[in-house]
Amino acid sequence: MTIFKSSFKPLMWITALLLAGCGGVGVGVDEDVSGLGIGPKPVSLGEAGTFAILSKSGITDVFASAIKGDVGTSPITGAALLLECTEVTGTIYTVNAAGPVPCRLPDATFLTTAVGDMEIAYDNALGRISPNVTELGAGEIGGLTLAPGLYKWGTGVLISKDVTLSGGPHDVWIFQVAGTLNQANATRVNLTGGALAKNIFWQVAGAVTIGTTAHFEGVVLAKTLVAVNTGASVNGRLLAQTAVTLQMNAITQPAP
Repeated sequence: MTIFKSSFKPLMWITALLLAGCGGVGVGVDEDVSGLGIGPKPVSLGEAGTFAILSKSGITDVFASAIKGDVGTSPITGAALLLECTEVTGTIYTVNAAGPVPCRLPDATFLTTAVGDMEIAYDNALGRISPNVTELGAGEIGGLTLAPGLYKWGTGVLISKDVTLSGGPHDVWIFQVAGTLNQANATRVNLTGGALAKNIFWQVAGAVTIGTTAHFEGVVLAKTLVAVNTGASVNGRLLAQTAVTLQMNAITQPAP
């Protein structure tokens, strides 16, 4: 494991070192004491940052899920938001009077702004240049420990075993994934060292699948579908430019 001393911060970039044949990437950092954090600047979410789930083409659900945070769909009508009022601790926004009754709140103007901000955030994450690490593990990051930084893959990414993100509360991770993101059943994305889900951004061009009973951390900026399989949990946000599918899941927006 390579340790970078705090005298190199806050302007340093972290380079992951892939140890062939070992259990993962050993990337160690001291606790950030500058208050500025390590890694790229966070992605601004604008009004999309008020949502636990935001979708352009609908939210399906196998009852019962538990969502802590706001939920919305736009431009598709509220008829495609198939959650029940009792499943959401927060506001359910729709573009019209359709949707869960009596809890839905029609606000087309706000949703248009939020969806626009979601698309801007996706493009912002996609457009970050000079990645610290490219093609790590040929897309297989299961079993690795990842320091803050900008990671880029020209293919899909697979989490076949638990993966750990190690860093402080001000540190930032951005993952640029040109293909799909697939997390295997019963695996976990773990945070250590005080790392926070609000500072982790998964920009994914293909579909995102979170496996049965898996646990995921971070903000998903998805160009297409986000599918959360049975019993999986998410500490983060699901911001999808097509649909979000839920199956008895726990979705909790990150602490501010």
